[in-house]
Amino acid sequence: MEEGPVRSQVEDGQALLTIDRPGARNALSPEVVQALRAALARAEADPAVRVVVLTGAGDRVFSAGGDLGALPAAPAPPVQAQPEGGFLAGHALRREYGALLEALAGSPLPTVARVNGHALGGGLGLVLACDLAVAVDSADLGTPEIDVGLFPMMVLAWLQRHVGRKRALELLLTGDRLKAEDALRWGLVNRVVPRAELDAATRALASKVAGKSRAILALGKSSFRDAEDMSLPQAMDFLAGQLSLNLGAEDAAEGIAAFLERRPPRWKDR
Repeated sequence: MEEGPVRSQVEDGQALLTIDRPGARNALSPEVVQALRAALARAEADPAVRVVVLTGAGDRVFSAGGDLGALPAAPAPPVQAQPEGGFLAGHALRREYGALLEALAGSPLPTVARVNGHALGGGLGLVLACDLAVAVDSADLGTPEIDVGLFPMMVLAWLQRHVGRKRALELLLTGDRLKAEDALRWGLVNRVVPRAELDAATRALASKVAGKSRAILALGKSSFRDAEDMSLPQAMDFLAGQLSLNLGAEDAAEGIAAFLERRPPRWKDR
């Protein structure tokens, strides 16, 4: 168990990463973002880990998004308030959040968001960057930044890839929150369950994915991301090559043999 703004625990092949700032509604301070990236890297380097589950502490908020208290006030000439290290250092810190989203989506491990409560702004970005998401039925999801004069610049790229133009802009421009069932209908989460069933439903989904070949999951996730922004003809050519790579893997041979022999596969993860 790792302590700090992010707790990390590995059990039964699942690495549970918990944003542990319930008093701050699990807001994403620079320290939280960096701790999440470090915890994810440790999980990826651990051969015992087969899936990553991301959640927030408590039972009300998954993450309320960016830590507004950590943002410098708007500069008022001639005095310009800057974070330590200056303007460019502050920009680099903000870019770290985008790098975290890319790391979650690009991880060779499957990632599952356990949405234990409201996921807002940057918190919604975390949900969207994870491969799968299970949400409690009392959760709200949305991008309310516009209400305080901000625009969810990096989150919008993930919304664009999950919902159509009109729905994405409705969330971004109005700041409205979606109830969990509406988020399910819009395709932002995979499951919505009562609170009493959240842990069991998350474990069941994570366990199902964890039972697959780690190597083939990594290849498949990478192929999915690369093909996502290609034209259809480009994607077909690219994926034909990826299929050839897949067929050359030891776990592909093992999986086919297990199927023909009517037994569970014994993955070597290569």
